[in-house]
This record gives sequence, C-alpha cells and structure tokens, in this order.
Amino acid sequence: MEEYVGELWHKLVTRVADKQHTEATVSLDEISKTAAIFFRALGGDPGLNLSAAPATRHGARRRWKERLATSGERVELSWRDGETLRLPERISIFSERSLNRDLYLWLVALSAVDIDNNLSWIQHNQQATLATLARFPGLVPRYQRLVAALLPLRVNPENLPAAEAAQEFAIRQALIQPGSVKTLPPSKTPFYPVALWTHPNPPASTISNISAGDGAPERDSSEDTNIAKSRRKHAAERTDMPDGKDGFLMMFRAESLFSWTEYINVNRPQDEEDDIESAALAAEDMDSMTVARDGETSVAKLRFDLDLPPAGEDETPLGEGVSLPEWDYKKQLMQVDYCRLQEMVSAQTVPCELPAQLRRTARRLRSQFQALAPTRVWLKGQQDGEEIDLDAWVRQEADLLSGVHADSRGLYRAQVNQQRDLACLLLADLSLSTDAYASDHARVIDVIRDSLFLFSEALTATGDRFAMYGFSSLKRGHVRFNHLKSFEERYDSQARGRIQAIKPGYYTRMGAAIRYASTLLAAQPQRQRLLLLLTDGKPNDLDRYEGRYGIEDTRMALHEARQQGLRPFCVTIDIEANEYLPHLFGASGFAVIRKPEDLPKELPLLYAQMTH
Repeated sequence: MEEYVGELWHKLVTRVADKQHTEATVSLDEISKTAAIFFRALGGDPGLNLSAAPATRHGARRRWKERLATSGERVELSWRDGETLRLPERISIFSERSLNRDLYLWLVALSAVDIDNNLSWIQHNQQATLATLARFPGLVPRYQRLVAALLPLRVNPENLPAAEAAQEFAIRQALIQPGSVKTLPPSKTPFYPVALWTHPNPPASTISNISAGDGAPERDSSEDTNIAKSRRKHAAERTDMPDGKDGFLMMFRAESLFSWTEYINVNRPQDEEDDIESAALAAEDMDSMTVARDGETSVAKLRFDLDLPPAGEDETPLGEGVSLPEWDYKKQLMQVDYCRLQEMVSAQTVPCELPAQLRRTARRLRSQFQALAPTRVWLKGQQDGEEIDLDAWVRQEADLLSGVHADSRGLYRAQVNQQRDLACLLLADLSLSTDAYASDHARVIDVIRDSLFLFSEALTATGDRFAMYGFSSLKRGHVRFNHLKSFEERYDSQARGRIQAIKPGYYTRMGAAIRYASTLLAAQPQRQRLLLLLTDGKPNDLDRYEGRYGIEDTRMALHEARQQGLRPFCVTIDIEANEYLPHLFGASGFAVIRKPEDLPKELPLLYAQMTH
C-alpha cells in the first residue's frame, strides 16, 4: 500500500512541477533529415554526424515545485565538437510546436558558424548569434520570436539573490542585444541554462590507455529486438577493470564518513541479464557511464577470436605487400607510407560450381544481362565495306536521273562489333560485422558471398571486364586485401572456390583498401571504370581509425579515385548510411538495401542501371 500511495504521490507532484509542453513536442528523429540538410546548406562542416545530446546537471536554482518533485535537475543543450553536432533529443519548451521546431533550426544555424573558441561562453554565443544573423538575415524574425517567447519562461531576476540576479540580467541583455555584454557577473550558484545558446560546459570523454576498439566487434551481433533504439550518445569514459584485490586504507576515523562506495564485481542472476528495458532506463538516469573490460567472454555475444591465425592455416600472402598513405584531417596532412597492405589468397580454396540454391536466379540474370552483351551491327553509308549499301545506291541513281548532283556519300555497308568499353572492380567489406545475422537463416557474410556469385554470373553474360577483391584490417600495419578474381583471370571454378572460402576478417580500414583498388582499376584501358564498394558499416579499426578520422581518410581516398578518372559507387545494408555516405560518395553515389537478404538479386540490377 505504501508503494502504491508513493507512486501516486510521485506522479502528482511530477505533473505539477513539469513545465514542458508535451503536446507540442518536436523530436530530433522528426527533424533530423531537415536539420542535416539545413546545417550543410548554411556552410556547416559536412563531415559532422548528428546525434542527440545527453542530459546534464545544470546546478542552477530550481523552483520549489521542482525541488519537491526532484525534477528539473538535468537539461539537454546543444554543442559541437570535431566529430558530432549534438542537439536535444526532444524540445517541448514552448507551448507552440512551431516555436519548438524553430528552436531546433536556430541551434543548427548557430552551430554552422565558426567562432573563436578562446572567447568566454557568453561572448562566444553573442558573437555566434551576430555572425548567424548577419550571414542569414532571414533568421532575424525567427530569432526575435524565440527570444520573446523564452524570456517569460526564465526565472524572474527580482526573486533571486543579488549575484544571481546580476547574472540573469546580463543573460537577458545578451539575448535581446547580442554583443552588448562583455562579461558574466560572478556568482556562487550557476546560472539557469539558456536554450538558445550552446552548452557552457559540454561533457568530454576521459582518455585512457585502453584502445577505442580493443577487442570489441564493430557491431553487436545480437538480435535487433534487444537493442535500445535511441539517437542519444551518453557521456562515457573508459577505465581498467578493478581486480578487487586492492585494500581500502583509512588514515582517519571511519565514523567521520557520511557514506562511501566500493566497486564490487557482482555476478547477476540469470533472470536479470535479459532485462534490456530496465538497463536502458537506468542508463538514462546516469550522468556518465564508465565501461571496463573484465576479461570474461560470452558465447552469445563474442563469437570470434582476435588473435591472428597462423599463415599456413589462414591465407597465403601474394607478394611482399604495399605501403600506402593515409590522410590525417586534423593536421591536414597526407602521411606517406603509413599503412601496410598485403594481398592474400585463401589457402583453403577448393574449386567448386555455383551453389544449387543460386542456379535458378543465375539463369534468369544471365538471360537478362545477355541483352547488354556486345553485338555485331551494320554501319551504312561507308566508303568501304563488305557489301553494297543498296539504299544508298538507289538514292544516288535517282539523284542522277533527276539531274541532281549526287553527293559523295558512301555506297557500302560494314559490319563492326559494338563493344561495352567498361571495367568494374568490386571491393567487398569482409570485416567482423559481417559475422552478424542478416536474417533468421543467413549471416551478412553469406549474403555477400551469394551477391558475389550472382554478380559474377551477370557480368560474365555481358562480357564486361571485371575484378573482385575483399578487405579487412587489424591496425595500419595489417590491411588484408583478399584476392578473389583479377581482371586477367577468367570466372571459373577456381574463382568460385575463392568466393566460397571468404569469411569474416577483422576491421574496416576503408581508405587503404580503396587506394589500392583504385591503382588496380586505373591501370585498365577501358574508358568507363567503375569502383563498386560493398559494405555494411562505417570505416573502423582498433587504433585511431574510427569516427571522423576514418571517414575523412575514406573521403580523401574517394577524391583521389575520382581524380584518376574512376567512378566510385557504394552499395550498403547499413540502415544508418544516410548519416555519413552523402559526405563520402555524394547524394547520388550510393544505394541502401533495406533488406540485406535482397542484396544478391539487387546488386546485379544496380550495376545494369549504372552502366546502361
């Protein structure tokens, strides 16, 4: 009974203290596409990701109703760093939905301008506001409406102590007349958050000696139903796993401690381990998460070994390897001979025929693609040829009989081959994430294998010149480039055996693989040269090759490919690809396959559309 009454009381006081307008809420999911386009249209950094900002404690004075309900302690504010633009996950400050939407767009516009980061928080936001309004005068009425609606919602400075009131008056003045306030008056109590400005103290992740991806897969292979769907990225830090052996040395009386905590490695019972919803709710209430690796393994989560297998049991190196450069976007510097790529061929290759389950689809594709095969055509009106062009001869005789001067048109026909002057290199991502299940019956690697089989069958029917390779990586010194079929080789049982032998590798150092593939493709004499990338996720590796660094290196590699006259195109099954692929390949340079199991039949059709 006490719990029931307590729950009713909590709901009552929370509802009374809540100042949000739920009916007018605008979420980031609703406006994410518009926000991304708007940010880039205003000149914002196209390489930034869009993410929901974690709620942080502001420490400002709260109303008595909020203190009674223990609410209003946290707030979601926007900020921008080198990799991500973070916006509130939802905005319901105003009673009008249009104003909440305008606030999203204003925060996006404010983040698109570059201002000196050495300025104080209040000066930085004022200068950003002035620069935004000067560059985009059409935002002036929208900004004025937001300020007029926001000021009545803030704490009345007349009800505050002198120091806090001075701060509030300065903030209000800076909002109404940006640039008029030089400094923020000091106060022991923090000021109330300003929704129209960026975060005064954005949380930052703590750097540790643990590698960012050390021993972790690129993607969790659990079922999608067990993954909490949220755009929010929680503030977090990495730490070493406590071993529980260190003692607690007290140099004072224990009675003087109000409370103390100690790490305890608790073995949770089985019935709690699947409570994903409870874990997600608990995570929402945490200011910061600290994660550590305890050395334990779980067959349900970790189904691979990161240790390199012996060369005799894995793959046979071809040649001595190649040194490749890598782009450091922070230094704006191309690092020469930074990566080492090794071309390899599977040591377990067994020549084979096309799998039985694909033969029917392959026959249909071959019949469709034979229409694209080179054919012999007759060219009329030639000066020399195999046969007389009767139409041209009749026209000439008619002109002579009518007294018209005959022109010097050719009177012969010649038969020539109509060639498709095209070469294609398909580069398949064979990283750890391909070991995840794409459907109830097949893994991603199985879907990729079937796609390579059917792609080869289709291109063999057209007679187009093509090559196929796979890639994965383990840091910059070990980029594996799997040889499946070169341009000089025929597609035969040996090539099918190499396709059949592919398996999940390691990580995804995409830039190095693209650079080497571009070198192979650029050496082909064909006029059209297509570089087709087949992937299921972002660039990623164990070292610093993740996030913005990996994306910018990949983007530079693609830029280099275009300069060589190549046409890069990406086919992906990553549902989040729209957030980063436009920056890499352009708006029309990629295709997202929503159902991974459809990839084998969709890939050849995409190729036909691109090369028609």
